[in-house]
Amino acid sequence: MLELSNKTNLLEQKIYKYDLQDVADPNLYRDIYSYDSVPKVAFNHRRVPMGMPEEIWITDTSLRDGQQSVEPYTVKQIVDLYKLMSKLGGPYGIIRQTEFFVYSKKDREAIQKCQELGLKFPEITTWIRASKEDFKLVKDLGIRETGILVSCSDYHIFKKLKKSRKEVLDMYLAAVAEAFEAGVMPRCHLEDITRADFYGFVVPFVNELMKMSKDAGIPVKIRACDTMGYGVPYPEVALPRSVPGIIYGLQHYSDVPSEMLEWHGHNDFYKAVANASTAWLYGACAVNCSLLGIGERTGNIPLEAMIMEYASLRGSLDGMDTTAITEIAEYFKNEMGYDIPAMTPFVGRNFNVTRAGIHADGLLKDEEIYNIFDTQKILNRPASVSIGKASGLAGIAYWINTNYHLSADDALDKKDPLIIKLKEWVDAEYEDGRQTALSNFELETKIEELSNGKFKRI
Repeated sequence: MLELSNKTNLLEQKIYKYDLQDVADPNLYRDIYSYDSVPKVAFNHRRVPMGMPEEIWITDTSLRDGQQSVEPYTVKQIVDLYKLMSKLGGPYGIIRQTEFFVYSKKDREAIQKCQELGLKFPEITTWIRASKEDFKLVKDLGIRETGILVSCSDYHIFKKLKKSRKEVLDMYLAAVAEAFEAGVMPRCHLEDITRADFYGFVVPFVNELMKMSKDAGIPVKIRACDTMGYGVPYPEVALPRSVPGIIYGLQHYSDVPSEMLEWHGHNDFYKAVANASTAWLYGACAVNCSLLGIGERTGNIPLEAMIMEYASLRGSLDGMDTTAITEIAEYFKNEMGYDIPAMTPFVGRNFNVTRAGIHADGLLKDEEIYNIFDTQKILNRPASVSIGKASGLAGIAYWINTNYHLSADDALDKKDPLIIKLKEWVDAEYEDGRQTALSNFELETKIEELSNGKFKRI
């Protein structure tokens, strides 16, 4: 059978219809996942076409997946983060949605206070258990979309749920039917898709979801969850680890529209950002992230990283206010007591600090030599240098002015007595045989002493 594809505008064969394979024993892909060794990356040299959608966007799970990994946020913190996300995402909703819990009184109070702000973006969605009572709760809160867990690998089907594929399929479809009955749009979280039998379970299951969606006239969103971070972005990689293969397959064999397709990844193997970008490139409109990458185990896809990926791929920020990234980082540190590793890109204290003496000299002459972009303009974070053996009075003054965020009126010049005293102390450190750069802690402690407490340690 030939059909004209509304995606490629080409005649394509539509003969590949996959039925559920209700196997007696689980397919655990032991040749790839042997557990007592590092997972293997297998290639089959099959390429799928790249096809980025006309629109791409970000969804957020900071208040759901992210919050599960830290101390629970207060209502005020949730509302403040929601407002900062709205500012960051801009008027066109590049940060399109964020998901909430709904079970406690605090959860529902936070939702209500965020709703009262009247912000268009990010849209408030939820994550619930797949029960009739929970769907009614979402409906009563005035929320149109909710996530439900539909684990899809045999690790979960056979080992956790202790059921057959057919039993699990029927259970999931019944849950979606209850969402339809409640008038709620379901977002199906296909947990552990990078260890799932793609053609034996995933595609037949999603085919049934798309059929139910069409019959009910209610969209169903598919979130492909790389729960353990096993996905790889390389072309010609074999399933189940192939991110291009998963995204292409869900579109081509299950007819999932790009706007209903979302990627959710973890960073266990340092591939979260690359995998998310690959999902965009191969046809998913949405990638699901969390602020600062906070999430289960090694974390989720860092939302701020995908802001930069968006700008790189699209050539524009499309209204996003990236200075909010710095505000978010400062909020996590100052209001929530969260310790951001100093070298974390875009948000860490030292991400744009030059340490090597010869590099610092170049930075002071022209910061473009050693700074990734205009971090002052884009992130409201001026480039900085560390203090070492070759740091002169000007370098020390530059460090103090940037480290303490001194305005032009308050900035110290190299003739200031504090700068001169600190330079004498730095010189003495290196005359005594020191080789390494001075840490922020050391410098701030000494500055607090020399300034008689005017400059407190940060």
